[in-house]
Amino acid sequence: MWKRQMQNHPILIMGIISGLILIIFLISLQMGSMSIAPKEVFQTLFGGGTDQQKLVLLEFRLPRMVTALLVGAALATSGAILQSVSQNELADPGILGINAGAGLAVVLFIYYFQGTESALGSTVFALPLFAFVGALTAAFLIYALAWKQGITPIRLILVGVALNAGFGALMIVIQLRMDESDFMQATYWLTGNIWGSSWGSVLSILPWIFILIPIVWWKGRMLNIMRLGDSASVSLGIPVERSRLLLLILSVALAAAAVSVAGSISFLGLVAPHIARRLVGPRHQVALPAAALIGAVILLFADMVARNVLTPSEIPVGILVAILGAPYFLYLLLKTR
Repeated sequence: MWKRQMQNHPILIMGIISGLILIIFLISLQMGSMSIAPKEVFQTLFGGGTDQQKLVLLEFRLPRMVTALLVGAALATSGAILQSVSQNELADPGILGINAGAGLAVVLFIYYFQGTESALGSTVFALPLFAFVGALTAAFLIYALAWKQGITPIRLILVGVALNAGFGALMIVIQLRMDESDFMQATYWLTGNIWGSSWGSVLSILPWIFILIPIVWWKGRMLNIMRLGDSASVSLGIPVERSRLLLLILSVALAAAAVSVAGSISFLGLVAPHIARRLVGPRHQVALPAAALIGAVILLFADMVARNVLTPSEIPVGILVAILGAPYFLYLLLKTR
């Protein structure tokens, strides 16, 4: 009963989630190896504060937190599309190997352009494009290998896990050929980490988010119809194969953009759409925006915890998200027939 009542008020639910994002955002600005009082945070944001506070807030914490919001929204939306298009509630760009394909492309880019730091810094806008090619290649291989008179959820997962492991092994081989500093930086990045994010990282992913996510939301009605099955969709005038291909490309592009700045973060694209559907219902017009908000709040919260739980050291945020998401994945896997 309570779930049905919540689903009748999706705007209220999304307003509450947005308020939660704002609260966590303001708390996270204050926390870290250097604590800053709330009053000083507001003074710094509005042009006051010391030089040190400006450096910490405006150049380190703020771009990192904005990156967390954008990456969380991108991965959640990507996962929601995959689950709808494949009609598989276990689908997630990290589990299926799409993130690993994007990561492999980025590692190849770093290796051949020599020097992780220089590659990431000087050509940051090229990384999403390379990641997109890698992710699209991974998606093609997954569907090609999983197809056998159709695709079953378990076969899709098994093929995705196998390719994920294969791409991971290739990344290790390439990393072993890097010098020590580049190897350590690439390894830390691939665990799923937004440490060191700059305004350049934000600008590299921002166009992808602002262009692709509204297109996905616009396709919400189409996703609703496609849930009825191919025959019903065709009878209602939906070009099923072309629409499925377009939605898959949108999902891959969002996952690739996220991986290019934050490495591989698994399970977020799995958990956020499930929570969204429980809160606001299955209609994609509201489920997709809710999933984006939930993905943003989960990653922002996970980053705040990862950054502060072992201060002055920190845990890669991808590891923390995996710790939270893996039990939920096992629960869904056991529930699937």
